[in-house]
Amino acid sequence: MILTLTLNPSLDRAIEVGSLIRGAVIRAAAAHLDPGGKGVNVSRALLANQVRSCAVIPFGGDEGRQLVGLLSAEGIDMIPVPVGGATRSNVTLAEPDGTVTKINEPGTALTPAELDTLASAVLDAAQSADWVVASGSLPPGVPVDVYAGLCRRFAAAGIETAIDTSGPALVAAVAAGPTLVKPNREELAEATGTPIACLGDVIDAAEKLRAMGARSVLTSLGADGALLMEDDRVWYGRCPVEEPRSSVGAGDAMLAGFLAAGATGESALAEGLAWASAAVGLPGSRMPAPSDIDRSAVRISTPDPAQPLMSGG
Repeated sequence: MILTLTLNPSLDRAIEVGSLIRGAVIRAAAAHLDPGGKGVNVSRALLANQVRSCAVIPFGGDEGRQLVGLLSAEGIDMIPVPVGGATRSNVTLAEPDGTVTKINEPGTALTPAELDTLASAVLDAAQSADWVVASGSLPPGVPVDVYAGLCRRFAAAGIETAIDTSGPALVAAVAAGPTLVKPNREELAEATGTPIACLGDVIDAAEKLRAMGARSVLTSLGADGALLMEDDRVWYGRCPVEEPRSSVGAGDAMLAGFLAAGATGESALAEGLAWASAAVGLPGSRMPAPSDIDRSAVRISTPDPAQPLMSGG
């Protein structure tokens, strides 16, 4: 079982528009409302592919009740923890060429007592988990070392931990020795202070994260694919998408596919890429089901350090 923790979940409204023109009145071509948050998306992707998962989430206000209702309707196994503040809402504007503009609310602060309740819920449920995924941004006022503290407690209990966050929270978590971290290109550059323009820069930065404490590093590179570094091995993979619709949640789908396929080596990287590319071809933050996933386009190779990166992560 794969347990996910999302400290800052959301309601995600995705709106498809013909073109985004600042200051104009724009009519939507379509709109989708989905439960959101990185860990939530990982659990949704796993459920869609018949992999057992449980999501731990705080929820509050009308938005929080709606979030829990959407997850219940999808059949997500979850541990909802009531909190005093209201769950945030995010808006994504998607254009036909795949360009995505996101407006994310900061979320609501969590009290020390609420954080303790969430941590206890995770630790209790983690006793039957193979992996714990701690992911997403931190709500305002939450200590940057919250993931690091949980990571140390999971490691002491022999539970594998995957971290997918950014900024100081990522740096603090890496020092706690997680099994896996999954930054994107920008997050990797920020955490290591390394400008990233080519695959060689990705490799150098991933090595820095491993030296800081991470065991394995899975870096998502957007349309440029992904790179996996573990032990003394490095793999690079790509899976082009002919008709991209939304990149929201693609990195979460990649992490879910990677974990579902054993979380190590070339085959897990290939599965993660297949799930991610399928997510990019779907509207809003829908997670791919088996019928959406095409593994035939995945290509895994030894990375060429000189290869330039053409897109963001």
